[in-house]
Amino acid sequence: MRRNSVRLCIALLLVVPLLAGCLERGQPTMVNAGGDDDDAFCRASNAVGSPQYVACRKDRDVQRSNANARTDRRQRDLGEYMLNHPDHP
Repeated sequence: MRRNSVRLCIALLLVVPLLAGCLERGQPTMVNAGGDDDDAFCRASNAVGSPQYVACRKDRDVQRSNANARTDRRQRDLGEYMLNHPDHP
């Protein structure tokens, strides 16, 4: 009986880290500086389904896309700089 419980513990220790990667799926919800997500931010000032609410969500989506594009561009520029200047850390 002792031997089976040791095998079970070892098996769990090997499987749990693999399953931990399944907890985060896709992009996390964008959070503004106040800690609210996009939906809560837009609901605060507009009724759900109203043209103002839709425009708010579109604006937030554009802001997120622009932020992602800036991040990607900075990462690419840093990589190019590192390739072109191997003597400067």
